[in-house]
Amino acid sequence: MKTLKNINNTPDEDLVKAIVANNDTLLFEVLYDRYAGLVYNKCYGFARDEHEAKDLTQDVFLKLFVKLASFKGKSKFSTWLYSFTYNHCVNYVTRNTAKKFEKQAVDYKDIENLSEDNEDDDKSFLSMKVDKLKVALELISPEEKMILLMKYQDFLTIKEIEEALGIGQSAVKMRIKRAKDKLISVYNENDK
Repeated sequence: MKTLKNINNTPDEDLVKAIVANNDTLLFEVLYDRYAGLVYNKCYGFARDEHEAKDLTQDVFLKLFVKLASFKGKSKFSTWLYSFTYNHCVNYVTRNTAKKFEKQAVDYKDIENLSEDNEDDDKSFLSMKVDKLKVALELISPEEKMILLMKYQDFLTIKEIEEALGIGQSAVKMRIKRAKDKLISVYNENDK
């Protein structure tokens, strides 16, 4: 029999297996306690309202309990949960703004010209003023905002973003580049 101390030290992946095997809500509370703050912060980044962020957090965990069996352990649980939360928030924003965003197809001939760290591009991107940057972030699509926040706020590596989004390295790099270009363009338009 596991003690509470042992349960709190149980790796996420083992905890998830036990929750799924026994449909154990008490073990799920341990998982909730570990990640509620992180999920709330991500939700707040999209909702910008404390009450909405709390509601979104609860929605994420309710949905998570139902979908937990779909976690296959191909990535760390935290990476999977991160992706799960972002997808929920992106769907929420898209639904509530009633906007339909076209998915950008990857143009493979552009990939040859893309380097992981385009220094000039990063310099102009990183020198933006915070207040104006926040406004510009609200004006780009949730998908663009998501990938930029993953890379520059949460400091995920290209590999971690690949795992979270389930796309290839080239697609991740292209989406980051396009999202940065779009953000810089929106930022400069609003800077006039």
